[in-house]
Amino acid sequence: MKILLIGASGTLGQKVAATLSSAGHQLVRIGRKSGDELADFADPKGLTALYEKLKPFDAVAIAAGDVAFGPLAGISREQWQFSFNSKLLGQISAVLQALPYISDGGSFTLIGGIFGEEPVPMAAAASTVNRALEGFVLAAAIELPLGLRINLVSPTVLEESMAQFADVVPGMIPVPAATVAQAYKRSIMGAHTGQNYRVGASLR
Repeated sequence: MKILLIGASGTLGQKVAATLSSAGHQLVRIGRKSGDELADFADPKGLTALYEKLKPFDAVAIAAGDVAFGPLAGISREQWQFSFNSKLLGQISAVLQALPYISDGGSFTLIGGIFGEEPVPMAAAASTVNRALEGFVLAAAIELPLGLRINLVSPTVLEESMAQFADVVPGMIPVPAATVAQAYKRSIMGAHTGQNYRVGASLR
């Protein structure tokens, strides 16, 4: 299976890459600054030429996307737009631009996060974007042609990132990036579509 992994150089992307490669798949690592191919998926036309170059392929998996953090009253319109352009519209465009090039029966795996289900202070943009991604995956799953599948992976805070977010997510139980990578494997190699794979949980 030929898999395009966007965001392969990040903490999560590296674990996803290792998991998929160890399963014997052909992996093309895509990143803004490093990888087998360079591209910015947040650019409105950032992947079209790359998809044309790499066709045919069987799956697109995304492990990247930035959002702004800050107090609700202090998040500027520009920060909201940045969050939408990067993590939300970037992933939506990555799916839509791939449709002419992905193999029949192929799949898309997007990245959401815990804040769509459990909002915390300072993360209003992340919560909004993650909920929007859930809606997109549900809607796209019933319209994608040619047997294509789409799923969302929504992890809690990564163990590897806990030091950065410890003050924002007190009491949340982190999950290793390697565990989240298994959800990508399940999405790509399984048969489900329209699913939100929630990985890890906070204390309740």
